[in-house]
Amino acid sequence: MLLAVGGAGALLLSGCAQNTEEGASPATDETTAVEVTKVDEIAATLPEKNLSSGTLVVGVNVPYSPNEFKDSSGKIVGFDVDLMNAVAGVLGVTAQYEEADFDRIIPSIQGGTYDVGMSSFTDTREREQTVDFATYFNAGTQWAQQTGGSVDPTDACGLKVAVQTTTIQDQEEVPAKSEACVAAGKPAIQIEKYDSQDDAVNALVLGRVDAMSADSPVTAYAIKQTGDKLEAAGDVFDSAPYGYPVAKGSPLAATLQQAVQHLIDNGQYQTIAENWGVEAGVIEESQINGAVN
Repeated sequence: MLLAVGGAGALLLSGCAQNTEEGASPATDETTAVEVTKVDEIAATLPEKNLSSGTLVVGVNVPYSPNEFKDSSGKIVGFDVDLMNAVAGVLGVTAQYEEADFDRIIPSIQGGTYDVGMSSFTDTREREQTVDFATYFNAGTQWAQQTGGSVDPTDACGLKVAVQTTTIQDQEEVPAKSEACVAAGKPAIQIEKYDSQDDAVNALVLGRVDAMSADSPVTAYAIKQTGDKLEAAGDVFDSAPYGYPVAKGSPLAATLQQAVQHLIDNGQYQTIAENWGVEAGVIEESQINGAVN
């Protein structure tokens, strides 16, 4: 599905979506509109293809609430969407969202199908070997359990733990913990993989797994949306930056970095984050390739 959201010139952005299917919504009923206008000197740094087309083709995987998901009309919304729309407003172009499997977004950027990825990508040194990133947020990993549980993320040997396929939690964090269990002569963690984060949350709510591991804003939002059914298990750990992946060596990385920094400096970035209740992860400086691991 191809969805065009945003536009050139002035944009009014706010987290005002209601997703009845997924139960997702902004963090509060009151949100603040953000008026974004084009900044000519930053827009002039866009690659010629984007200047000519007036668009940024953005690969996205949904749902991953509150960062990117669909409202009841099928429109892609969320914190990431509002921020990307604001970035597009600074650049005077339209953000054109195209859905894809998470693990196909970076290859599609390398192949030229997408200009940029926007799907809560953790900027890692491994990924920096194939794409460049412009960072825009800081997130850690947070586990969740059913309310009243006693799960310890540092000693989850033998437990069933839900993760979304191809995330950092699926590929690195939980497997490393499981290997440590085996090395200590304990049973491995049973890693239950789900194609969508919503499925992972539902599995935990229904008691099909003992715990869930996801990015900290995603886990916090899931806990909020499920009422009193879930709670945090342990503290947030392994904080790392989210970034927009672009083709290796592309000048678009610097363009996006400047646009994000502009929104940080004028306070609109903070407002967008507060609309979605993710202000704990705001950054003060956008970087190109800011991986910490």
